[in-house]
Amino acid sequence: MDKTANQMIRETAARVLRLEGQAVVDMAENLPADFEAAVAAILEVEGRVILSGIGKSGHIARKISSTLASTGTPSAFVHPAEASHGDLGMVMPGDLVILISNSGETAELGDIVAHVARFSIPMIGISRNNQSTLMQAADWRLTLPPASEACIIGMAPTTSTTLTLALGDALAVSVMERRGFLPEHFRTFHPGGKLGAQLSKVAQLMHGVEELPLVHPGSAMGDTLIEMSEKSFGIAGVVEDHKLVGVISDGDLRRNMDGLMERKAGDVATNSPRSIGPDMLAAEAMAVMSEHKITALFVVDDSGRPVGLLHLHDCLRAGIA
Repeated sequence: MDKTANQMIRETAARVLRLEGQAVVDMAENLPADFEAAVAAILEVEGRVILSGIGKSGHIARKISSTLASTGTPSAFVHPAEASHGDLGMVMPGDLVILISNSGETAELGDIVAHVARFSIPMIGISRNNQSTLMQAADWRLTLPPASEACIIGMAPTTSTTLTLALGDALAVSVMERRGFLPEHFRTFHPGGKLGAQLSKVAQLMHGVEELPLVHPGSAMGDTLIEMSEKSFGIAGVVEDHKLVGVISDGDLRRNMDGLMERKAGDVATNSPRSIGPDMLAAEAMAVMSEHKITALFVVDDSGRPVGLLHLHDCLRAGIA
């Protein structure tokens, strides 16, 4: 393509992004009147938050349901067509239903609307038409602000779906924060991949007490070297009164080569060594190792007693980098 064509493409992209971005900003400054009540209703649900929609609204509903589920709110998507053929049984008293329809007149949602009314299941409606059939049936109305679609013919769902998606994120994050959702809770729902690895705690990756290379300050260096060799971490912890008081690394051995075998472990060890707690994020522990150019850290409890050891290789194997 020539420069003129490329420029036209960039101008189109910029126009779409500006239009949709401005629509989101406008909604942020004028949230739907029932927004706070909708958040409170979700927080009170004893069952699941059920989402449904057809077409593009269905895709957005699936994403909102997934976001809720991954941030501590049990949720599921029910396809409206499948609901009419048996899946209405998935929507039970104790649940809350969120129905999405840009026009608010989507015929396929009719059976779900009738079902929730019959069993007094609370319902949130999301639509741009506050006077629509859907919104009139809803207990809480999240009305989208008026905004033109970004496509050149003004008909393809673009701005409207972006607004709905952003509003769903706002709901999920508001609920998440009110629940006091923490990183350790997040990892429960994201155990795999890079994200799960970054949220791993030291306790989940460390080697246990039985694997620790430990000696006493008065241990002969011959015995200390055997302990270091058998445990294969390139490090030994010096323990006194059950507390970690020193660490012997390969570097300590090299610095004390002169008369090494005549010394005791306490003479060679680095005193007041760096250590970590079992509840620290493994990514944070790896940052400590990187900053101080070390490859292993002893894990101690609140009393200073060694309870584990985390090696750089453990972090790398877990996908933390």
